[in-house]
Amino acid sequence: MGSKDKLRAYLEANVGKVLKTATLRKVAGVSEYARRLRELRDQEGMQIRSHIDRHDLKPGEYVLESLKRIPMLGRGISPQLRNEILERNGFTCRLCGAGSTDPDPFNPSRKIRLHIDHIIPLSQDGTNDKNNLRVLCSACNQGRSNIQPLTESARNVLARIRRLPRASQKEVYEALKKAFAE
Repeated sequence: MGSKDKLRAYLEANVGKVLKTATLRKVAGVSEYARRLRELRDQEGMQIRSHIDRHDLKPGEYVLESLKRIPMLGRGISPQLRNEILERNGFTCRLCGAGSTDPDPFNPSRKIRLHIDHIIPLSQDGTNDKNNLRVLCSACNQGRSNIQPLTESARNVLARIRRLPRASQKEVYEALKKAFAE
């Protein structure tokens, strides 16, 4: 059994459990376990999440959220559609306004790379429809990975809460915590 097969079987036997790097490396029996995880996620549609996708996971932690696979058909974006989205968005990041000739904020010796981003991620049933696509720079896209933006009304409420005194913020927090307690 190959390393990818071993990882697949182990993940499927531990759905929903947080798994550590050391365990996955041992199961795979190779140092390139992370590459095998990416292949399972990207090529086979397994819903494997890491700290990049979920704020509750620490670096080096992974979880298979569900046995349901994300269909692989239609996952790719054609070069024609990519160019159409780049042109529509003026070859600039829709979040920070950076263009492809601007320096990378984390490595000034490199230029920004532009990516096509799914507003609603494929992992959350988003599509490759052009209305669900936009241009993001590598820095903004990395930070946004699989996270849906808040609605305008939620952003407005949060902005108002942030302007409140700390005691009032805590009061709002406690009220919401109580309202959503299970």
